[in-house]
Amino acid sequence: MIKRFYDNLEDYFTPNRAVILFGPRQIGKTTLLNNFLARTNLKYRLDSGEDINIKKILSSQDFRLIDEYVAKADLIAIDEAQQIPNIGMGLKIIVDHHSDKKVIATGSSSFDLAKQVGEPLTGRKWDLTLYPVSQIELSADMNRYDLKQRLEEYLIFGGYPEIITADNRSDKIAILENIAGSYLFKDILEFDAIRGSNLILSLVRLLAFQVGHEVSLNELANQLDMNVRTVERYLDLLEKTFVVCRVGAYSRNLRSEVRSKQKYYFFDNGIRNAVIGQFNSLDSRNDVGQLWENFIFTERMKKRSYHRIHGRTYFWRTYDQHEIDFVEERDGKLYGFECKWSEKREVKAPKEWLSTYPEAEFQVVTPANYLDYIT
Repeated sequence: MIKRFYDNLEDYFTPNRAVILFGPRQIGKTTLLNNFLARTNLKYRLDSGEDINIKKILSSQDFRLIDEYVAKADLIAIDEAQQIPNIGMGLKIIVDHHSDKKVIATGSSSFDLAKQVGEPLTGRKWDLTLYPVSQIELSADMNRYDLKQRLEEYLIFGGYPEIITADNRSDKIAILENIAGSYLFKDILEFDAIRGSNLILSLVRLLAFQVGHEVSLNELANQLDMNVRTVERYLDLLEKTFVVCRVGAYSRNLRSEVRSKQKYYFFDNGIRNAVIGQFNSLDSRNDVGQLWENFIFTERMKKRSYHRIHGRTYFWRTYDQHEIDFVEERDGKLYGFECKWSEKREVKAPKEWLSTYPEAEFQVVTPANYLDYIT
């Protein structure tokens, strides 16, 4: 069994605060919660937001009804909380009026759950995001040599828990195709205003081929025969449901710096490959650089989230094609990172970067040193 980073949920219990656990579907949130409940000494009640009676109680804002519901329990755990209308107000009533109660709510749909719990629970919650299994989590049981030996597997199949524990290649492919086909867009398609499932899939496929490249919303709109505002809306939903992550351009000083473009990375390499139906080995692919860049981006994102390394991530490029893959702005300082799968030639920071940001750091991330950057 893989020990997840938030395995000790009790570390986040605070009076008058709920623990909100976000993350993609099939990522292990329910398993994590059930494993925690199985070993806790607290008297708990576990319910699902899909239960019509639970929906009625926690969306009612009826103090008496909610008080009766939480009585006799030390811990209230709600799985699939995004299914409950006005869940934020229901949780607020519990944490405000029962400071002795611990509260955990899990949800796969951040755009829905975050909107519902954000304002009502301001100052009354801990937000935790669970990602596909990280190299940090795997390193708890594996040494660096073994992690590197399985690097190709992670680049192709990603880090969903079922994938990590699957016995063989064919099982991994079947599981990924099932996740991509049945679960990936479920939250978006359940959202009332979305009906174009084929358009969503076509958009995601286009993004899969453009990983690591700047994306033009106008070009996407033309290719999909959609208007730009609809494309923007779909991209926003894909971000909020943990399918892709947007990275903007960094610009502060130079007129020649690109400002308006953006890049998109997938939360998981395996999902990216499932979307385009490509699971070939690395030696027969022409997109290894994209896989490497996506892998490094997402693993670094996990590390920063789990270890609370606060800052912003950008890419940097000038109009004459000088570029750096990732720029982190932290504590008033800039850190540039260039991802290179091949180590055949030395890579140096662009002269314009060094002259414009002389205090910035620069590092090349390769298969030889990547674990220093992401674990």
